[in-house]
Amino acid sequence: YWSQGNIYGAKLKENMLELASEPKTLGELPAKGLKEGPFLFERKGVYYLTYPHVANKTERLEYATSTSPLGPFTVKGVIMDESPTGCWTNHHSLVQVKNQWYLFYHHNDLSPKFDKSRSVRIDSLSFAADGSINKVTPTLRGVGLTDAHQKIQLDRYSRISDAGATIAFLDTANKFSGWKTIFTKSNGWIQYNGVAFGKQKPKTLTVRGASVVGATVEIRLNNGTGPLVAKVAIPKGGTWQDIRVPVAAFEPGKHTLIAKATSEAMAEVDWIRFD
Repeated sequence: YWSQGNIYGAKLKENMLELASEPKTLGELPAKGLKEGPFLFERKGVYYLTYPHVANKTERLEYATSTSPLGPFTVKGVIMDESPTGCWTNHHSLVQVKNQWYLFYHHNDLSPKFDKSRSVRIDSLSFAADGSINKVTPTLRGVGLTDAHQKIQLDRYSRISDAGATIAFLDTANKFSGWKTIFTKSNGWIQYNGVAFGKQKPKTLTVRGASVVGATVEIRLNNGTGPLVAKVAIPKGGTWQDIRVPVAAFEPGKHTLIAKATSEAMAEVDWIRFD
């Protein structure tokens, strides 16, 4: 499967090096707008042809299905919408590992002003009962569990409040040094899913934070009104400091974390870690 204006497919010989059939134009796909980067997979006897398509101004991920690997295909819908930040391309693949499907795709996180430099993302993908693909909402969090005893990068969040919280590069001259979370006012919050605490409750929480005038941030479990784990006072001064505070009792295991500002003063957080 490949693209040159349209998307084409052909059967391969046993040696996987030569074509066993003439290339076929998969003409049942949208006629208007660039289509490229096809990726095909089979699930429960259905062939899913997935592809980036410029339906408007930038690429979104769409798919069509067939009972034959070379069609005819029926366009079914959108896997992932256009990027809200305007990244023009989005190339992808899908894979199933241990009964879970994953969508690999790319974005311009590390080069926001130049979307030809791309970095890889991954998110979970699921199917409805009728076999249709549930639309994927991109996250910075991605997939997998994070060890609570390692640095938890809150800026790779699962969800973020509409106001009061944002992220930024730690060093705009060296974007590979990573990001930070910035709380700009009270009640701004970040949600980080999938933190594994193991069987023993941690005793302390370390927060690497900074605030010019001093600020407070609280950490809760599971949701915004869930158990309060720790309340952290970030001293004034504006320089990065590692603040260690005691942790309240809670049942260990796997949890979602909520970090929320409880003061109006601006606060920055690089990472947190349970010990």
